[in-house]
Amino acid sequence: MSALAQQASPPTAKADKLRLPKTSLDSVLAPILTVIVLLSLWQIVSWVAPIRADLFPGPGAIMAKLPEILASGSLLGAVGTSLFRALSGFILAVLIATPLALLLAHRPLLRKGLGPLISAMQVLPSIAWVPAAIILFGLSNATIYMVLLLGAVPSIINGLLSGIDLIPPQYRALSQVLGADKRQHIWHVELPAALPGYVAGLRQGWAFAWRSLMAAELIAVGGSLSLGVGSLLQRGRDLADLPLVILVILVILFVGVLIELFCFAPVERKLLRDRGINRTGGKNV
Repeated sequence: MSALAQQASPPTAKADKLRLPKTSLDSVLAPILTVIVLLSLWQIVSWVAPIRADLFPGPGAIMAKLPEILASGSLLGAVGTSLFRALSGFILAVLIATPLALLLAHRPLLRKGLGPLISAMQVLPSIAWVPAAIILFGLSNATIYMVLLLGAVPSIINGLLSGIDLIPPQYRALSQVLGADKRQHIWHVELPAALPGYVAGLRQGWAFAWRSLMAAELIAVGGSLSLGVGSLLQRGRDLADLPLVILVILVILFVGVLIELFCFAPVERKLLRDRGINRTGGKNV
């Protein structure tokens, strides 16, 4: 029986290897086909709908707007400005949130006092901070960064805290047995073990940072502020240019998807692979 089982196992492994490319291909083709179908339906509805074309533009009308806005340079300049603000603000949020989360994780009394406040800040819509930021800093980059940080920092803190909470207590006992001090335990044991929760918090923090940035740029327009994607969206509203508004919305969505696909998704896959966990949460064998 064992000999037969050993002979039967290689074809199964080969079959699994043959199925992998098909799965990868499906994961790429399925979203593309879905987008094509949705765009086709959108275009058909725009043709047959009894609504003026300027009030319900189809994909063709929106794409016709793209060469005009690219030629003016406003779209690329706005995307560059917003990405610089988002990335620099997000890095600053990580530098602020990480030590704060470690401090709260090792000071239970402080966490009991500040934990509910941090969770409440995470629930509060970031757009609510914009009027206060404008009053404090005027129409300047400080306003943008204040709103961005208040949107991103709580999510990163809660993500790292959740990761630390899930670390088995045996890890600390093992660190003590090996003679590691507190700093060594945090750097070599705690942070690597908490990485899945930390990365989840970073991903959510980026999402909040991007959304907060768009809200701030949408309201805080003018002064010493450079034109961002949110400001371009506001310009389309002021001009009653619905194709421009929808085009900018699609750009915002596209940038968010790119960051997710090329930054956070690969990191998550590597973390799961290093821990022997597949995408469904089971152990790889």
